[in-house]
Amino acid sequence: MHRTLLVALWISMTCLCPCQAASEQSGSTSFQFPATGVRVSPQAILLGIDDVSWPLQRSVCLYLSKPEVRKDPVLIPSRDNPDAPDYMATHFYGTVLFDQGKFRMWYYAVHPKPGLKDLIEGPICYAESPDGLRWTKPSLGQVMFNGSRENNIIALPGDRFEGVEILKDEDDPNPLRRYKMVYNPSDPKFSWTLRTATSADGIRWAAGAELPIRSFLEFCSLYKHNGLYVVNSQIFGRGEGGRPQGRQAYAWVSTDFDHWLQEPALSFTLPEPVEAPGFDSKYDQVHLGVGGASFGNVVVGLYGLWHQRGWGVGGTTCDFGLVLSHDGMHFREPVKGHVFLSHKDSAVTPVSGKNYPTVLAQSNGILNVGDETRIYHGRWRNANYPGDDALDYWGEVALATLPRDRWGALGLYPDTSEGSVWSATIQLPSRSCEVWLNADAANGIRVEIADEQFNLLPNYSGPNSGAAAKDSGLDCQVRWSKGDLGSLSGKAIRLRLHLKKQDASTPRLYAAYFRIK
Repeated sequence: MHRTLLVALWISMTCLCPCQAASEQSGSTSFQFPATGVRVSPQAILLGIDDVSWPLQRSVCLYLSKPEVRKDPVLIPSRDNPDAPDYMATHFYGTVLFDQGKFRMWYYAVHPKPGLKDLIEGPICYAESPDGLRWTKPSLGQVMFNGSRENNIIALPGDRFEGVEILKDEDDPNPLRRYKMVYNPSDPKFSWTLRTATSADGIRWAAGAELPIRSFLEFCSLYKHNGLYVVNSQIFGRGEGGRPQGRQAYAWVSTDFDHWLQEPALSFTLPEPVEAPGFDSKYDQVHLGVGGASFGNVVVGLYGLWHQRGWGVGGTTCDFGLVLSHDGMHFREPVKGHVFLSHKDSAVTPVSGKNYPTVLAQSNGILNVGDETRIYHGRWRNANYPGDDALDYWGEVALATLPRDRWGALGLYPDTSEGSVWSATIQLPSRSCEVWLNADAANGIRVEIADEQFNLLPNYSGPNSGAAAKDSGLDCQVRWSKGDLGSLSGKAIRLRLHLKKQDASTPRLYAAYFRIK
């Protein structure tokens, strides 16, 4: 293990010492969260679904949202071309970015073996779109496949591939490393494992060292959070007393993207049965880990709620559960056991006369674009293979949406007319900032500010409380009669929000934002 990597990781995971904190307080341009050790700029978000951001609550509860699902897939296999690399499936163990003024997708394809009764995983392929709905598969000319270079294959070392996760790292000073990839090659010792690659444009890639993590893992996301690169995956680990586990989520970390710690974090688990389990046993497991996206001070993710039942008609299905994290490694559900998106609500394209189950697949597909949160995901038709039904196998890319950041809201009990919540402590930057609400019936929300010991500040509370400048919306600015928050720069504060019914309108808080002016 590299000693410098261990030291850097320790520093990134610990809070500042008092002398450092005092120094940063006078000149920091970041919002800091003492409870979690996270710093972020230029915006911090306190989601309604986050009980760490809103730890104290009276007469309010959580109302989770239901995403709107586009019935038709946005990307499908090239069944009109038997020589295409994605003739069998376009699996979204992949990534969508909004980049260079367009949507860009990397996915893993599946094509048949000779005889059309079995399949081959890979290669990695690329597509792009002006709107995220209508996609093209450009000819990249990089790889000879079935006698032609007219295909959308990305050249990478290896002959079988699964997942491909990509981030655009704007903070890397080296333009040749601006795009970072982890992909899932097959390895004779570890089965599926991990390899990295970097790129200047997302099209031509330079592969990193082989086996940076010497373990089996199948992953679904790569994100950068609080100074760490994190890969979230499934492995078959060990639980209490060394008991074997089925599929559960584990996170692997690096400070520089080149060197990866060999010790993963247990990221998110579902209960294991009392009897000796196994990945083929019929109980719910965590498929592929957590498909997470960092929004600065919090990571929001979906995990695969895998209902293990085997293959083919009547076999395994997979739903999505909603989770979030502050350190990027350890996740929790806002509501335990809640199915955020069911395979029944985002069903794969069917085969006439057959009732194949749908397996949903989460990945690097959560992104905010304008006023919308998009959730790209995979829909996998669970057809049995190898065999005569192998051509029924299918993988497509689907889309679900929410209004931006509206994963769920804090709202009053149905039989209550008023309530209140306190935020966690937030260390404000040295520059002046503003508070905005993402809310319905925001005119029923009054905003007070206190110090970290819950002492209300007279200029920002009581008759001088803040109020939203408009009734509802994704961005409702809060204004105080005594002026802006300039006098609080560099100070540690808390918010106290009062929610009150106004006639027939009931306030719902989806998020509060702190933004540097």
